[in-house]
Amino acid sequence: MTRRAAVLLLAWLPVQGAPPAASINELGGPRLTCLGAERAGSAAGVAAYSGQWLDGWPGLKDPKAWDAGPYAQEQPLFTITAENAAPHAARLTAGQKALFAKYPQQFRMPVYASHRDFAVPEASCAAAKRNAASAGLAANGLRLEGAAGALPFPIPKDGLQAIWNVLATRHVWNETATIDIASVYANGAIAWGRQRYMTLSPYGDPAVQASGKPPADAKVGAWFRDEVLLPQRDRGTISVGFQPIDYSGGSTQVWVYNPGTRRLRQAPDIAFDYPVPPGLRTVDDDHLFNGSPERYTWTLLGKSERYVPYNGFQLDNPALRYADMLKPGTLNPDVMRYELHRVWVIEGRLKPGLRHVYGRRVLYVDEDSWLALWADNYDLRGKLWRTAFVNYRYAPDAQAFHRGVSVFHDLDAAAYEAAYLVNEAGADGWRLNRSDMKPERFSPNAAARSGH
Repeated sequence: MTRRAAVLLLAWLPVQGAPPAASINELGGPRLTCLGAERAGSAAGVAAYSGQWLDGWPGLKDPKAWDAGPYAQEQPLFTITAENAAPHAARLTAGQKALFAKYPQQFRMPVYASHRDFAVPEASCAAAKRNAASAGLAANGLRLEGAAGALPFPIPKDGLQAIWNVLATRHVWNETATIDIASVYANGAIAWGRQRYMTLSPYGDPAVQASGKPPADAKVGAWFRDEVLLPQRDRGTISVGFQPIDYSGGSTQVWVYNPGTRRLRQAPDIAFDYPVPPGLRTVDDDHLFNGSPERYTWTLLGKSERYVPYNGFQLDNPALRYADMLKPGTLNPDVMRYELHRVWVIEGRLKPGLRHVYGRRVLYVDEDSWLALWADNYDLRGKLWRTAFVNYRYAPDAQAFHRGVSVFHDLDAAAYEAAYLVNEAGADGWRLNRSDMKPERFSPNAAARSGH
């Protein structure tokens, strides 16, 4: 339900400990992209960065409609299975290894050629370079300052800066869709949910990103609104709210309209490890991590080459039926696409005395976009409990990568949730960066008025 805030900045202030000018000047140069990724490929198969496409690619007919993408004719280079996983172990996450062990007949990873072909708008590149010299954290790391229009820390120096890059990386300005949510159990049974879903990030407004100045409502990182269509018992329930940009003043704020009582109330504390029904993930699992970073000590473990979901155009294909996608144990591997990429590895360990169901989290974050692609989550005893991944596709109409099907595996329950499914939504599939989206649509009063 929550939407990670695309938190960008408020003020241009000099920051102690900023990267050296020589390092900042490398951004956008021959060695580093403007977001700090290495341009070069690797001997193992990571592609060199080309950044050749921004708002389309050869053969694209309609940038606002689903497209199979520029790599639709490719075939897998090879497929990793439980039987041949050992030689690939250094490039697999703990969660991927656990899925091979749990579902040796069902889980496999088709690995395709690596591609890094999508660019970042020039305005965002210029803003990232400014941010590198001016961005900083205040209020014990709960408030971002000195950045606007782009990634705050293209040359991160520690784990806290790195997790803020994940929280504040560039996303679409707004999104609307009718989304389906499937909870798939060990016996093959599926519990369904459906929502009318929309978000609006004031800091993602292209005009804000181009100007490098904060929006009119500088206190809100992202608005969200969900209306339940399924299950039937909850039909008509509407949740609205926002995530702040300054977590020192509080966390996510939510109001819920109940159609049975026709009453609107503010919901208490829907943040951190609040369970998302039916209980296969937490609220802050959305986007693999969202919300306040305060309960964890974050460590940047460096970069690593891993097989990760990438260029997942096929997952949103309206010709794909859910019956062909959702299989016992795991999402049908035939619709997945993995590539070898360099990722930042960020570890969060629960601080002493603070509460969360996860004692440790490990995020694998794309070096080009700073989008979290895979997460391994451990319980309070140190046992791997849940593993999750997000499939992104490039959206040329938004000039940004956009989230598609997100999969949350509960290894103990032998079940998984597939969220943000739109394949059978028809005309109500993803619509991005609509010009008519206004903050007023996300207010508690608007929820009450539209309730029925």
